[in-house]
Amino acid sequence: MTSEANSIDLTQPQGPVLVVGGAGYIGSHCVALLQRRGVEVAVFDDLSTGHAEAISAPLVVGSLGDREAIAAALEAHRPSAVIHFAAKCYVGESVTDPAIYYRENVHYTWNLLEEMRAASVSDIVFSSTCATYGEPREVPIPDDHPQDPINPYGRTKLHMEHMMRDYSRAYGMRYAALRYFNAAGAATAGGIGEDHSPETHLIPLVLEVALGQREKIMVFGDDYETRDGTCIRDYIHVDDLGDAHLRALAHLQAGRGDLECHLGTGNGFTVMEIIEAAREITGQAIPAEVVARREGDPAMLVAGGSRAFDVLGWRPARGDVRDVIRDAWAFHSAHPSGYAAG
Repeated sequence: MTSEANSIDLTQPQGPVLVVGGAGYIGSHCVALLQRRGVEVAVFDDLSTGHAEAISAPLVVGSLGDREAIAAALEAHRPSAVIHFAAKCYVGESVTDPAIYYRENVHYTWNLLEEMRAASVSDIVFSSTCATYGEPREVPIPDDHPQDPINPYGRTKLHMEHMMRDYSRAYGMRYAALRYFNAAGAATAGGIGEDHSPETHLIPLVLEVALGQREKIMVFGDDYETRDGTCIRDYIHVDDLGDAHLRALAHLQAGRGDLECHLGTGNGFTVMEIIEAAREITGQAIPAEVVARREGDPAMLVAGGSRAFDVLGWRPARGDVRDVIRDAWAFHSAHPSGYAAG
């Protein structure tokens, strides 16, 4: 940890905080962590993909498409900062219907920034993605890797970063853009986890097979130039992501300037290694079938050394993917039908 990160407690941001998209997967975990650290927090979410059951904070049900609703939430809760998780996030959908992504990611974020500016709320931590890098030119991927996204999802997230950068320069807003690798796992404190419809992430799909909800897991290609022929990804525990957001917020509140960095463990695991680890943890056979590659799947996506390490003093506490799968299995076992199961 650098002397810069040591000079202030970056684990303890100041509130109140409005978490936009805070009823979603990563947002709800961040809300829970804020609450455990005694920070006053409220959530703004349209519940299109989020779950009210995942949070115990005050909830404003509203859309970022409604500027009056945003203004009312800012007036009611008077946050000192915003953490922004709300966005469309399916790559395939972004290709077939990009209009939704430019509207709900780009235009709706402009709505949020404008209302924050009107309310004199200057700090925002933004949930970005490593998809802004596009096809990796080197692996592990450094923070300063060129940003050249290859699909509308990645392009809209990059546009959102650009807006925040421009608002910082022109209006004095302060931002942190955190580019995730593969978010996974569930809260170690229990009770909340991953519940998407449709589900597209590997670990919950594998666990659905273990629960008997799917017949088998599909493995898209086993002829990549990797140690077992299947794709390698960097899986970061959702609680570690939450900790990084709190540190980024404290960094902004300390007046240390804007931050752009990625969040990953630096450890890559193949698809087959994930499946084998899940078999070991669940005690289930988990049948797998290899099918053709998916178009656009890079062989390896792994984070290199991150500015988050040096600037925020942040380190993933759960870099072993078995810990990630174990926590996810605990949630899915207790909630086999998601939050609807109680």
